[in-house]
Amino acid sequence: MEKKKGGIILPDTIHKERPEQAKVIAVGPGKMVEGKLVPLSVKKGDIVLFTKYGPNEIKVEEKEYLICKEEDILAIIE
Repeated sequence: MEKKKGGIILPDTIHKERPEQAKVIAVGPGKMVEGKLVPLSVKKGDIVLFTKYGPNEIKVEEKEYLICKEEDILAIIE
């Protein structure tokens, strides 16, 4: 474990749990915020970094996909 100056304790696994990278193959229309539809910041074809344990894995016709919330996306790679 590593203790930071502010007293935060980080487990040794923090350095091993690096973000994952994937290509976006589909997105929904957005999310409702205060009754209004807010479009997503990612689009089909974007390459994104996301948290390792954020997405849910599903299998459709023998293909595996990850479904994640926009909050789990750390960056869009250009």
